[in-house]
Amino acid sequence: MNVDTIKLRLRFLIISGMAIILILAQLFSNMLQIIFVETGVIPKEWIANENILSTIIFGITAIFFGGIMTVLASKFIVKPMNKMIEGISKLADGDYSIRLSEEKKFFLTPVSKSFNKLAKELEKNEFVHSDFINNFSHELKTPINSINGLISLLKKGNLPKSKQIEYLNIIEEEIHRLSSITTNILTLSKLENQSILNNKTEINISEQIRICVLLLEKKWTQKNINLSLDFDEFYVLGNEDMLKQVWINLIDNGIKFADDNGSLNIRINKRTTYVCVEVENSGSSIKEEDIDRIFNKFYQSDTTHTKEGNGIGLSIVKSIINLHEGRIYVESKDNLTCFSIYLPIIDKNGSLNSDVC
Repeated sequence: MNVDTIKLRLRFLIISGMAIILILAQLFSNMLQIIFVETGVIPKEWIANENILSTIIFGITAIFFGGIMTVLASKFIVKPMNKMIEGISKLADGDYSIRLSEEKKFFLTPVSKSFNKLAKELEKNEFVHSDFINNFSHELKTPINSINGLISLLKKGNLPKSKQIEYLNIIEEEIHRLSSITTNILTLSKLENQSILNNKTEINISEQIRICVLLLEKKWTQKNINLSLDFDEFYVLGNEDMLKQVWINLIDNGIKFADDNGSLNIRINKRTTYVCVEVENSGSSIKEEDIDRIFNKFYQSDTTHTKEGNGIGLSIVKSIINLHEGRIYVESKDNLTCFSIYLPIIDKNGSLNSDVC
């Protein structure tokens, strides 16, 4: 129900209430006059000649029924409205746990539902924000503390040459990690503030994926992963660098969470108006409660942080796919996790077909 409908119902309720008061007041006024005349309380001539008396009787009955309508309005409209105003005040003060009753109360039920939906979204955003701050702090503090500790040890100057080299290598890795975090944050910030896709060309995504697999060969061979590529040549219209980053992130993510001696399967299928890329790896399934959160910035289902990465890669992937008017879905069960990316394909006329899912 939209705002205009609610306004219309409110106007109708007010006008109807006034009309009911006037009709009831007129009916009861006439009834009282008849009763007073028949019982001899008021002479018949008074009613016929003294219009002021009829007006007084009508006014009294109008006040009476107006009072009844006011009590009913207070119970069913004013009281819920006051609760809603109180709820809005609490929401403004940062209490996102507040909820309104959704019992049927005239036009207020859809308003209460909209309020509760807003409160839930704000509560969810607050949780995501807090989660982002906590994870961001962890990702920055860990390498900084590590570098600081190792530098303190090196400054003592009594370490053997082998230990010095080992510590310097660790410092180099942690600096690279910090550089990666800042680069990814800048990339994500740019993507989130970008609404138009630039530098679009016709791209052979099959060739792109093959190149990305070769670039990551060292990683999947170290884990002895069984790699399967099942696709022909497929073309989409998009930004070449952005899409390459998507495949790098997804394949690297699949390798990272695949079991040793496990499998990594990459498939591409053509549908009516889009192409579907699937990156599937064997390994522990993602918990159901984590599925909707894995695209959040800095969120990692591996809370121990034993896996490499900083939880930004999938956020970047989703932002890029959204810019390409595509969709991304995740399914994880029976120790198999599959990321499915749907991208619009180019039709025979060379134009982009964005009828995706």
